[in-house]
Amino acid sequence: MGNIYGYIRVSTQEQNEARQIIALRNAAVPERGIFLDKQSGKDFERPRYKELVKKLEPGDLLYVKSIDRLGRNYGEILEQWRVLTREKGVDIVVLDMPLLDTRRGKDLVGTFLSDIVLQVLSFVAENERANIRTRQAEGIAAAKQRGVRFGRPCVRPSEDFPAIVSEWEAGRLDFQTALERSGLAQATFYRRLREHRLTREAEK
Repeated sequence: MGNIYGYIRVSTQEQNEARQIIALRNAAVPERGIFLDKQSGKDFERPRYKELVKKLEPGDLLYVKSIDRLGRNYGEILEQWRVLTREKGVDIVVLDMPLLDTRRGKDLVGTFLSDIVLQVLSFVAENERANIRTRQAEGIAAAKQRGVRFGRPCVRPSEDFPAIVSEWEAGRLDFQTALERSGLAQATFYRRLREHRLTREAEK
């Protein structure tokens, strides 16, 4: 019997991995054998996953809660599954899909069924990812049509900004005082200063 490992992935720092941890603990995965990445599943360039793969040896057992926790790229999931199970000789158990348990059905039929299920689930995972991107793009387009503005709000200078600039340029105000009176951050002050000077030149 080899070592038992578990892999957990959440897409962002804000997402909670608690459900995956509970599932792996219920499967008797030791704490020291759990590897966690807080990163997108678009590829397998994840530090903890790569560290896990280096540790895996023939006869080891790897648990994941669901196939999309392993990854979301259809082609790369299939390639990783092949590398882990055939090149490294590791067994994989997907907890929410009992058919994806390489300890069972080691014969040709069992392997064939497992491969079919894996391909279907991998396709569904990638297709859902593509649908999310499409829905996001459609939502942004619809919001823009309604006049919703994205990005940081435009900070306008105070009405006396030209007078503040004039005093600063004449040396009657130091830069910090000019910033405070304008109510702008330094980067914004310089942007508005450039705009002001362009306008001033155009009016000459």
